[in-house]
Amino acid sequence: MHPAMEAWPEVTSATHLAGACAAITVAVSLLGQPERFCGAGRKLALALACTGLWSLSVAAQGAWGMAAQAMLGLRNLSYLLALYHMFASDGRHRQVAQVVPVLASLVLVDVLGPLAHILEMRLDPASMTKDATYRLHILIAMLGVVGSLVLVHNLYASASNSARQILRWPAAGLAVIWGFDLNLYTVAYLAKSWPGELAALHGLAVLGLAGILALGASRRRELLAIRPSRTVTFQSLSLLVIGAYFVAMLGVAQWLALAGGEWARWWEFGFLIVAISGASLMLPSRRLRAWLRVKLSKHLFQHRYDYRQEWLRFVQTIARNGADAAPLEKRAIQAMADMTDSPSGLLLTPDDQGDLVLAARWEWGALDVPSPALGGEASAFLTAQDHIIELDVLRQGDRGIKGEGAIVPAWLLQEGRAWALVPLQHFGRLVGVVVLTRPPHDRPLDWEDFDLLRVVGQQIATYLAEHQGQTALAEAAQFDEFHRRIAFVMHDIKNLASQFSLLARNAERHSENPAFRADMLVTLRTSAERLNHLVARLSRYGGTVERLEPVALPDLAQEVAKAFPPAKVQVVAPEDCVVLGHRHALEQVLRHLLQNGVEASAAEASVLLSISRDGAQARVEVIDSGHGMSAQFIRNRLFRPFDSTKSGGFGLGAYEARELVRAMQGRMAVESREGLGTRFIIHLPLAQRPADSIIEKVA
Repeated sequence: MHPAMEAWPEVTSATHLAGACAAITVAVSLLGQPERFCGAGRKLALALACTGLWSLSVAAQGAWGMAAQAMLGLRNLSYLLALYHMFASDGRHRQVAQVVPVLASLVLVDVLGPLAHILEMRLDPASMTKDATYRLHILIAMLGVVGSLVLVHNLYASASNSARQILRWPAAGLAVIWGFDLNLYTVAYLAKSWPGELAALHGLAVLGLAGILALGASRRRELLAIRPSRTVTFQSLSLLVIGAYFVAMLGVAQWLALAGGEWARWWEFGFLIVAISGASLMLPSRRLRAWLRVKLSKHLFQHRYDYRQEWLRFVQTIARNGADAAPLEKRAIQAMADMTDSPSGLLLTPDDQGDLVLAARWEWGALDVPSPALGGEASAFLTAQDHIIELDVLRQGDRGIKGEGAIVPAWLLQEGRAWALVPLQHFGRLVGVVVLTRPPHDRPLDWEDFDLLRVVGQQIATYLAEHQGQTALAEAAQFDEFHRRIAFVMHDIKNLASQFSLLARNAERHSENPAFRADMLVTLRTSAERLNHLVARLSRYGGTVERLEPVALPDLAQEVAKAFPPAKVQVVAPEDCVVLGHRHALEQVLRHLLQNGVEASAAEASVLLSISRDGAQARVEVIDSGHGMSAQFIRNRLFRPFDSTKSGGFGLGAYEARELVRAMQGRMAVESREGLGTRFIIHLPLAQRPADSIIEKVA
């Protein structure tokens, strides 16, 4: 005999002796706690004592000894007695009509099985070696175990929620011992011989039963409660699904090997290849994992979300810092999208006109978002209602619970990936809107989604509002520093202008050479005009102009284009387009935008300056094919003073251009795509009425 086989009897004795000690110890402790387990404490103590004696009998004589078989019958009968007492504790033995007949049948099986075995051993021991007799005994034992497991299931399933907290311990313990028995008898029946190696571990099942009942009887069992997280549950069940798949696959392959005839091997290998290939394609699927996660959350947990885990992940995403950390706006989108398993999203924030424009995007670079993305009506609606909009409902033709269908633009409904709009409210002010894409496993939003997204939206709004406040304070500090410095510059320039003016007047009085006097006067007056012009320009950094007057845009555009190399700026303009503005301010705006476009474009590329009428306004577009800008940069850096990407730049050009356009009662918008180019759009009022010829502006 192989040495490893000779060790199994010792293993049998060791495990069963350990199980006997544990069972008898717990039985003694339960004798003093009759109220435990719905008053079945002493009945379970009796069952544990019988289990301990059965384990001792197996260790001494083996599983098929007469003493062991007799104690096995007593063990099972004591389990049934404890089960009936637990059913009877709240009157369910009268309500569940199947309990008494099942109990009676199981008692009969547990009495006849060991009794028949004992009689055969006394009358004809050789009969036990016959295959038919052996399999009959195993079938009777399996019948008793299956019926007992059904009874345990009914005990727990029909109990109230409060009773389940008590009955889960004995139910789990009995499921362990009878579950092991079922596997043991199944293997014994299929193998047509007693599996001594597996039976040697029977004592470990007794240890499990004793340990579970000991935990249930402990007065501090609440501290030992095991609550698996959703992650552990999902991973465990995923492994079970994978294991079940491969077991089924091997079972079918074995069946094909037995039933396939001469082509059996071909059928077997072909099936294995197809099954393994299918598993390799399906198991890594994100959609499959999302579907499984939704089903587990729906059927195994009271709530869809693990709020503790979601909050920890939310804080970790928002608080991420470092050189490689994404901007706060992008992190805000990701933090919300992670909760609903959305693969991407957008953040829209209000501009100065109250429209919602693109501020940031996360993993959604291909979408072309117009400017503005949502109009002022949508912003006002979301501010007043604070309502989460489910876009799939609107796509079905429904106007929505609060009439939100009227404010959602067509481009958003046509984008099939867009799933929900979540407003971000901070003390009654709309800070922004997050657009979420649909998760891999598509599903409608429910009350739990709405509650969670609303709270998360409020938290994100707080972070964004605080960030905006800090940014505004930093800009104010920079403005103060700039004003202090420019005050000295202004003072010096004004002194120089005054000195030149005085010099010019003195020269007129005292110079005797007419030619020299004339030349000096021209030079001094020109210098004085330039200095005064510089002073006026510096005074306009606040975005004010002296007055508005009619300006011919086509003529001004051609004049500005001449300042650049030939063919570098292409002008497309009607013959007559007169706007109400300030010529020098408009020239400054166009020069800045064209200069930026030329610098951003390739050397052989040109910049387009287009002028057209748009109702009662003129539309000016400066279009380049340069490297473009991200929505994040446009929103947070393009118009921020003192923030320049050029070495030595002040970062005032785009800011000043926008402020000058606003001072002329116009507005400026930007559309840009990284790698494609940028379009600056300016709207200015047309000078159509005589009363508009000259409007004084107050600085």
